[in-house]
Amino acid sequence: MAARIIVDDRFKSGALSQVLLPTMAGSEAVVRRSDLTRAEAVIRLRIAEESVARKSSEEADRDASAAGYALKSSLMFNPADSFLWLMMYSQEIKRSGFDARTVGFLSQSYATGPLEGWITLRRNRLALAAFAGLAETMQAEVVAEFVAMVNSEFVEDGALNLMGVGWPHRDRLLASLVDVDLIPREAFAKKLSREGLKVSVPGVELDDRLWR
Repeated sequence: MAARIIVDDRFKSGALSQVLLPTMAGSEAVVRRSDLTRAEAVIRLRIAEESVARKSSEEADRDASAAGYALKSSLMFNPADSFLWLMMYSQEIKRSGFDARTVGFLSQSYATGPLEGWITLRRNRLALAAFAGLAETMQAEVVAEFVAMVNSEFVEDGALNLMGVGWPHRDRLLASLVDVDLIPREAFAKKLSREGLKVSVPGVELDDRLWR
């Protein structure tokens, strides 16, 4: 179930809580398995996300606290888990806002998993949303990640990031594509043109008829 949550599958209301019942029954195990601890963290995080819309503020806060505790417990087992560092960042941004401590969680995600494509698709959007508040070295990592997305032909995801949270930084993001392979670069430019955006992608010239 945790694996399905990571790829954004959805479940009926209450199903996730039922799965967690065995973990809440009885005494704490002397030895805990890291994979089960990770699964619990992922499930509790989804429960906390859904609580915002479905439960009272008190219940939502309680679920968020349980998710935070589970995330920290799992990271104690595996501090190199880039995905969980990203989820920690995401949760803390929602609860406490943007500050140096929460940025540290995002930085850890980049440090422990700089080239994990499936994490990149989530992380780049979250990082671009906070881009202006990041240090220059971290901004460079975010831009490099955006370039890697487009170069790996995740054109749709890259375009959505540029048109959405990345739009205030479009000049820098577009200029960074200069060394991307020509085929994904052209596909990226065509995607933007189909969305009605007339922007300059380095080294790509499109027929003016595409703008009409």
